[in-house]
This record gives sequence, structure tokens and C-alpha cells, in this order.
Amino acid sequence: MSSQVITGRLVNVLDRTEYPVEMRVAEGRIASIQRLALAAAELPFILPGFIDAHVHVESSMLIPSEFGRLAVVHGTVASVSDPHEIANVCGRAGVDFMIADGRRSPFKFHFGAPSCVPATRFETAGATLDSADVAALLDQDDIFYLSEMMNFPGALNGDPEVMQKIVAAQRRGKPIDGHAPGLRGEMARRYAALGISTDHECFTLEEALDKLAAGMKIIIREGSAARNFDALAELIGTHPDRTMFCSDDKHPDSLVEGHIDRLCARAVARGIDPFLVIRTACVNPVEHYKLPVGQLRVGDAADFILVDDLVYFRVRETWIDGQCVARHGLSLLPSAAEVTRQVNRFHCAVTFPSDFRVASHGLATYPFPVIGAIDGQLITEKLDLQPTLQKEEWIADPSQDILKLAVVNRYAEAPVATAFIRHFGLRQGALASSVAHDAHNIVAVGTDDASLSRAVNLVIAHQGGVSCVSGEEEWVLPLPVAGLMSAEDGYRVAARYTEIDNAAKEAGATLSAPFMTLSFMALLVIPHLKLSDKGLFDGDAFRVIGT
Repeated sequence: MSSQVITGRLVNVLDRTEYPVEMRVAEGRIASIQRLALAAAELPFILPGFIDAHVHVESSMLIPSEFGRLAVVHGTVASVSDPHEIANVCGRAGVDFMIADGRRSPFKFHFGAPSCVPATRFETAGATLDSADVAALLDQDDIFYLSEMMNFPGALNGDPEVMQKIVAAQRRGKPIDGHAPGLRGEMARRYAALGISTDHECFTLEEALDKLAAGMKIIIREGSAARNFDALAELIGTHPDRTMFCSDDKHPDSLVEGHIDRLCARAVARGIDPFLVIRTACVNPVEHYKLPVGQLRVGDAADFILVDDLVYFRVRETWIDGQCVARHGLSLLPSAAEVTRQVNRFHCAVTFPSDFRVASHGLATYPFPVIGAIDGQLITEKLDLQPTLQKEEWIADPSQDILKLAVVNRYAEAPVATAFIRHFGLRQGALASSVAHDAHNIVAVGTDDASLSRAVNLVIAHQGGVSCVSGEEEWVLPLPVAGLMSAEDGYRVAARYTEIDNAAKEAGATLSAPFMTLSFMALLVIPHLKLSDKGLFDGDAFRVIGT
């Protein structure tokens, strides 16, 4: 590889200085940095590359190589990636697939060992990873950490399997990620004392401060559904060495629009010191997870970005290992649209409208515990409402914004689980998705049973995907890789997703990201009320309360 010279204003984050340099890159590394004595006004700034400190690549609906192809346009050079979505479907084979496909791209993926597969015993998943499986993964050099410990009740109560996973990471000197929404005070302190070092689930500043006091680092999340930046951004100024940025779950249309670069611009717009913002976005994840990502030092891997300014962070170029991978808004990476080996698990028959029927059992009045969706959050409300009774069955009533929610087991033949949900807004039709955290059964929301059945059957016919039916029209985005991802060109997938997202909103969906929100209505480890294939689940009592 021939040497190249980059001229720009190098930003030294820790020294809080910036100055013009001539940086020589050779053999994929920074060979020299020569300070220049010239006017620098027109030169771009040279920064370390942005890092997404916690992301489930599968939620982009793209295989890793395509995710990286889109992310580099926004200056992201690396990610800390938890493959537990595909692990819940395909087990170890799914993790192996993610690692292998990630290697096809220069983008630097750093995968973790999923700690909670399945996430709970109250749902049917496609696979199990026990403590021995997790220990074997942690033995690999390409597994960098123990992924988010979602089973915080098990951790706090000393569950033997949970503790063996935690100890396995500690013995290997690998960080342990947390996941403890709403945990405060002494409970947060006990959780952190187990060696769990981060949390990305804080949705209030007070909660984040409690966890910081317990010794944890806070990863500020801004994804397609869960948006916590506004609540937590001030931590960048008050705790600059203990914050990071992440997207967690980001749909393809959002990834096309922006990534960590957007959070940097928003933080500076709030008056936060750019050096602290860059530290959060570029430096802290490397130090915490010990990532092999360059930090603009002689001898480091040549991983860096050129940006126009430290206000909007418009990315001119992205470099990884001395290769320019994006320039002026265009990815220079070829599409890896073919996949030599796909993984999936789908074993369910087509549904019928009668499968979604909720009988009244002769009760004329019956207050239901109804899920209240909250735009921009993963948590839900627990509402007591009464759906409409018609011919001895409870039905959805769009006029009251009470819709029917359903989960269909995709791994085995089983009765459909149903519940009711509010604040989704659909006026007609139904949406369905095989992206349904974390077990990834098929989740659907609809205004009537016939539409629910049609939407679910579209997903089944493609062995995975997201679908929308409205009137006589139907839309589907196939996701044949584990029922979670497409292997097609990422920009084409994003365009198709935008089309189906628009269709959902034209059918009345009022949420900013209806499919992303729908995918979390089966995530039992986030309170307060969710639905699994085994029935309605109370996240506070941590038990199934109905079917």
C-alpha cells in the first residue's frame, strides 16, 4: 500500500488543542505527523472516527457488511455490536454469521457474547446459549465483551447461570455491559458491584446520575424508537470521561440520514464543549472496550475522519486502516449484496382470522390491562380499559385508538397470543414483523382479525420481514436472513423500508417509527406491559398475567 499525505487541522482531544499538520499514512498506519506553520482556516479538521458504543446491527435490517457500507458515510469507523438478536433465532450459528460477514468489510465490528439467550423463560426463542456457550465465545479473540446483562433480576438475586456468565467475562478481563431500565439507588449499586460497567437504558437524568454514582458509565442512546439524548446530553459536560454515544436499534432509513455525527452536532448546538463531545463520540469507547481503533497517534491504525467544522460535523472523508472508504456523502465500499451462507429458523403455518379472535366468555364488562405505547420510548404504560364487545368477542376499535396486538410463535405451531394496545393510531389494516425483540416471533398490530392474518401471512410467506396491509393493498419487505435482515443493497433496503413506513402512516399510524415501536412490544425485559407468545406480561411483577 503506497503512502499518502493528509493535510488538515488535527484535533487532539485529550490535550484540547487543534493545529495544522501534514499526516503521512503508510501500510494502513499513521507513519508520521508533522506540525505545520501555516494558516489553517480552509483546512478540514482531522478527528478520530466515530464509534457506535452499543448497537444491534440486525435492527438496521442489513447484514453487517451493508451496515458498515452505509455507516462510514457519516464518519462511523467502528461499533460495539451485540448480536443477541440473531443469537435468539439461530444461536451460535447466528453469532458466527455476523462475525464472518463483518469481516467482509473494512468497517471495524467488535462483537460481544450475548448474555441472555433467551432473554426470559416467558417466551419461545429459537435457541439457547448457556454459560458454557458464553464462556466458549468469550475465549475468542474476536469477542470483545459480555453483551448487555438484561436479566438484572437474575444478577441481583445471584442466579447461578447468570453469575457464571459474569465470572467468565471477569476471568478473561473483558468488559460487561449492563441493561437495567429504571434501576436506582441501592439496587443500581448492587448491580454495578457485580462488575457490570455500562448502561444504555437510562431514560431520565436522575436514573443516570444514580448509576454514575454506582460507578457505571452511561451510553447515551438515540435510536429509531428509543430516544434519550435530550434527557441525558448534559452528562457530556459534567461527566465527559464516563459517557458514550449509541444508537442501540436503528432502522435503515435512519442510518441513511445520519448516525453518531448527528449527535455530535446536536450536543454542540446545546453549548457543550466540542472537545468533550468528540471525546464521548470517538475516544471513550476505545478506552473502555480496549478497541483496536486508531486514535491519531503515530503508529496507530489510520482510522480517522475529515470534517468541515466542529459545529455541524459534516464529513468530507472517512478512512479505515489507511483506506478512504467514504468521500463527500458517498460510500466507496462496494455492495456486498450476495451472501454465500444464510441462516434462518421459521417453522409456522399460515394463520386464519379466527386465530386472532378474543372471546368474551359471556362477560359484558371486563376492564383489560391494555398496553400504552409511548412514542420515542421502549417502556409502555399499563392502562385499564375496556375494548369493544361485538357478538361475544372483544374486538379492536380504531375510533377509541384501541387496537389488537398479537404474537405468533414462529418456531413451532402454537395458539396466537393476543392483547390490546393504545396510542398506535392505525385507522385501518395491520402491520406485522418478524423483528420482535428479543425472541423474534411474529408481532402484529391491527384494526381487525382479517387484516392481522393477512399481514402475518405475508411475513410467513417470505420467511421473515415487515408487512403492511391497508384496504386491498399490501406491502412487504422480505428479511430472509434470520427473519431479521436483508442481504440486498443497503440503500435499496432503506428505500423499501421508507415506502412501507409511509404506508403504515397513511393507514393512520401516529408513531414516529411504528415498525420499530412494534418490534419492542414483545420485549419483556422493558416494563411495564408487553406481550409474548405465551401471553400478556407484567414487567413489574415479571410474570405472565393473561393470554
